[in-house]
Amino acid sequence: MARAIGMVELTTVSSGFAAADEMAKAAEVDILQAEVTCPGKFVVLITGELSAVRASVDRAAARFGDKVIDTFVLGNPHEAIFPAIYGTAQPEKIDALGILETYDVAAMIVAADLAAKTAIVELIELRLAKGMCGKSYMTLTGSVSAVEAAIERAKNEAGDRGMFLDSSVIARPSDKLVQYIF
Repeated sequence: MARAIGMVELTTVSSGFAAADEMAKAAEVDILQAEVTCPGKFVVLITGELSAVRASVDRAAARFGDKVIDTFVLGNPHEAIFPAIYGTAQPEKIDALGILETYDVAAMIVAADLAAKTAIVELIELRLAKGMCGKSYMTLTGSVSAVEAAIERAKNEAGDRGMFLDSSVIARPSDKLVQYIF
Protein backbone atom coordinates (compact mmCIF):
# COMPACT_ATOMS: atom_id res chain seq x y z
CA MET A 1 0.00 0.00 0.00
CA ALA A 2 1.08 3.56 -0.58
CA ARG A 3 2.28 5.63 2.30
CA ALA A 4 -0.47 8.28 2.32
CA ILE A 5 -4.20 8.75 1.88
CA GLY A 6 -6.17 11.92 1.26
CA MET A 7 -9.77 12.94 0.93
CA VAL A 8 -11.86 15.76 -0.39
CA GLU A 9 -15.50 15.93 0.72
CA LEU A 10 -17.74 18.12 -1.41
CA THR A 11 -21.28 19.48 -1.19
CA THR A 12 -22.41 18.42 -4.67
CA VAL A 13 -22.19 15.34 -6.86
CA SER A 14 -21.17 17.17 -10.05
CA SER A 15 -18.33 18.96 -8.25
CA GLY A 16 -17.32 15.63 -6.76
CA PHE A 17 -16.87 13.91 -10.08
CA ALA A 18 -15.00 16.91 -11.47
CA ALA A 19 -12.77 17.05 -8.38
CA ALA A 20 -12.00 13.32 -8.63
CA ASP A 21 -10.91 13.85 -12.23
CA GLU A 22 -8.72 16.84 -11.27
CA MET A 23 -7.15 14.85 -8.44
CA ALA A 24 -6.31 11.93 -10.72
CA LYS A 25 -4.74 14.28 -13.25
CA ALA A 26 -2.85 16.43 -10.72
CA ALA A 27 -0.39 13.74 -9.58
CA GLU A 28 0.29 10.01 -9.59
CA VAL A 29 -2.44 8.83 -7.21
CA ASP A 30 -4.99 6.04 -7.17
CA ILE A 31 -8.65 6.70 -6.45
CA LEU A 32 -9.85 4.33 -3.73
CA GLN A 33 -13.34 5.74 -3.50
CA ALA A 34 -15.33 8.33 -5.45
CA GLU A 35 -18.95 8.17 -4.44
CA VAL A 36 -22.09 9.90 -3.29
CA THR A 37 -22.86 9.94 0.42
CA CYS A 38 -25.84 11.35 2.28
CA PRO A 39 -27.30 13.94 1.83
CA GLY A 40 -26.02 14.22 -1.72
CA LYS A 41 -22.42 14.92 -0.73
CA PHE A 42 -19.51 13.41 -2.62
CA VAL A 43 -16.27 11.98 -1.19
CA VAL A 44 -13.06 11.25 -3.05
CA LEU A 45 -10.48 9.10 -1.25
CA ILE A 46 -7.06 8.70 -2.85
CA THR A 47 -3.77 6.99 -2.08
CA GLY A 48 -0.20 7.40 -3.23
CA GLU A 49 3.07 8.90 -2.11
CA LEU A 50 2.63 11.73 0.38
CA SER A 51 3.70 14.54 -1.97
CA ALA A 52 1.39 13.30 -4.74
CA VAL A 53 -1.58 12.96 -2.39
CA ARG A 54 -0.93 16.45 -1.00
CA ALA A 55 -0.73 17.92 -4.53
CA SER A 56 -3.99 16.25 -5.58
CA VAL A 57 -5.93 17.30 -2.48
CA ASP A 58 -4.56 20.86 -2.70
CA ARG A 59 -5.53 21.08 -6.37
CA ALA A 60 -9.12 20.00 -5.73
CA ALA A 61 -9.42 22.27 -2.68
CA ALA A 62 -8.21 25.27 -4.69
CA ARG A 63 -10.36 24.57 -7.74
CA PHE A 64 -13.57 23.62 -5.90
CA GLY A 65 -13.09 25.60 -2.68
CA ASP A 66 -16.65 26.91 -2.50
CA LYS A 67 -17.95 23.31 -2.69
CA VAL A 68 -15.44 21.75 -0.28
CA ILE A 69 -16.73 20.65 3.12
CA ASP A 70 -13.46 19.26 4.44
CA THR A 71 -10.17 17.67 3.36
CA PHE A 72 -7.32 15.72 4.88
CA VAL A 73 -3.98 14.18 4.00
CA LEU A 74 -2.58 11.43 6.24
CA GLY A 75 0.94 10.14 5.87
CA ASN A 76 1.30 6.58 7.19
CA PRO A 77 -2.35 5.99 8.14
CA HIS A 78 -2.95 3.38 10.82
CA GLU A 79 -3.42 -0.06 9.24
CA ALA A 80 -6.78 -0.52 10.99
CA ILE A 81 -8.42 2.33 9.03
CA PHE A 82 -9.31 0.34 5.91
CA PRO A 83 -10.80 -2.75 7.59
CA ALA A 84 -12.93 -0.38 9.70
CA ILE A 85 -14.08 1.59 6.65
CA TYR A 86 -14.95 -1.52 4.69
CA GLY A 87 -16.58 -3.31 7.64
CA THR A 88 -14.19 -6.23 7.74
CA ALA A 89 -12.69 -5.67 11.22
CA GLN A 90 -13.67 -8.45 13.63
CA PRO A 91 -12.31 -7.96 17.14
CA GLU A 92 -12.30 -11.15 19.21
CA LYS A 93 -13.75 -9.48 22.28
CA ILE A 94 -15.42 -6.22 23.26
CA ASP A 95 -14.04 -5.02 26.62
CA ALA A 96 -15.07 -1.38 26.52
CA LEU A 97 -16.92 0.19 23.61
CA GLY A 98 -16.06 3.68 22.38
CA ILE A 99 -18.31 5.58 20.00
CA LEU A 100 -17.58 8.95 18.39
CA GLU A 101 -19.85 10.82 15.99
CA THR A 102 -18.99 13.70 13.65
CA TYR A 103 -20.78 15.90 11.17
CA ASP A 104 -18.61 14.82 8.22
CA VAL A 105 -16.53 12.04 6.72
CA ALA A 106 -13.08 13.63 6.56
CA ALA A 107 -13.03 14.59 10.25
CA MET A 108 -14.08 11.05 11.17
CA ILE A 109 -11.24 9.36 9.32
CA VAL A 110 -8.65 11.73 10.80
CA ALA A 111 -10.12 11.24 14.28
CA ALA A 112 -10.11 7.44 13.86
CA ASP A 113 -6.48 7.47 12.73
CA LEU A 114 -5.49 9.47 15.81
CA ALA A 115 -7.58 7.27 18.11
CA ALA A 116 -5.88 4.13 16.78
CA LYS A 117 -2.45 5.74 17.23
CA THR A 118 -3.18 7.09 20.73
CA ALA A 119 -3.85 3.88 22.67
CA ILE A 120 -4.02 0.13 22.28
CA VAL A 121 -7.50 -0.10 20.78
CA GLU A 122 -9.10 -1.92 17.88
CA LEU A 123 -11.19 0.00 15.39
CA ILE A 124 -14.40 -1.88 14.78
CA GLU A 125 -16.21 0.24 12.21
CA LEU A 126 -16.17 3.63 10.52
CA ARG A 127 -19.69 4.33 9.25
CA LEU A 128 -19.20 7.13 6.75
CA ALA A 129 -22.27 9.26 5.98
CA LYS A 130 -24.33 6.64 4.16
CA GLY A 131 -27.87 6.66 5.48
CA MET A 132 -26.94 9.12 8.21
CA CYS A 133 -27.72 12.54 6.71
CA GLY A 134 -24.03 13.19 6.20
CA LYS A 135 -22.93 12.32 9.74
CA SER A 136 -20.32 9.65 10.46
CA TYR A 137 -19.42 7.53 13.45
CA MET A 138 -16.79 5.09 14.61
CA THR A 139 -16.76 2.27 17.11
CA LEU A 140 -13.67 0.91 18.79
CA THR A 141 -12.77 -1.43 21.64
CA GLY A 142 -10.02 -2.05 24.15
CA SER A 143 -9.53 -1.62 27.87
CA VAL A 144 -11.64 1.09 29.49
CA SER A 145 -8.64 3.40 29.99
CA ALA A 146 -7.38 2.86 26.43
CA VAL A 147 -10.83 3.50 24.94
CA GLU A 148 -11.26 6.63 27.08
CA ALA A 149 -7.87 7.98 25.96
CA ALA A 150 -8.52 7.18 22.29
CA ILE A 151 -12.01 8.72 22.30
CA GLU A 152 -10.77 11.84 24.11
CA ARG A 153 -7.99 12.36 21.53
CA ALA A 154 -10.40 11.77 18.64
CA LYS A 155 -12.99 14.07 20.23
CA ASN A 156 -10.41 16.86 20.54
CA GLU A 157 -9.34 16.46 16.91
CA ALA A 158 -12.90 16.48 15.58
CA GLY A 159 -13.72 19.40 17.87
CA ASP A 160 -10.75 21.40 16.61
CA ARG A 161 -12.12 20.92 13.09
CA GLY A 162 -15.60 22.03 14.25
CA MET A 163 -17.09 18.65 13.37
CA PHE A 164 -17.53 16.87 16.73
CA LEU A 165 -21.11 15.82 17.51
CA ASP A 166 -21.11 13.32 20.38
CA SER A 167 -19.22 10.45 22.04
CA SER A 168 -19.67 7.69 24.62
CA VAL A 169 -17.56 5.07 26.35
CA ILE A 170 -19.35 1.98 27.64
CA ALA A 171 -17.46 -0.28 30.04
CA ARG A 172 -18.32 -3.96 29.51
CA PRO A 173 -21.29 -3.52 27.17
CA SER A 174 -24.12 -6.03 27.52
CA ASP A 175 -23.95 -9.12 25.31
CA LYS A 176 -27.42 -8.09 24.16
CA LEU A 177 -25.87 -4.92 22.72
CA VAL A 178 -22.66 -6.50 21.43
CA GLN A 179 -24.57 -8.59 18.89
CA TYR A 180 -25.58 -5.33 17.16
CA ILE A 181 -22.10 -3.83 16.99
CA PHE A 182 -20.85 -5.91 14.04
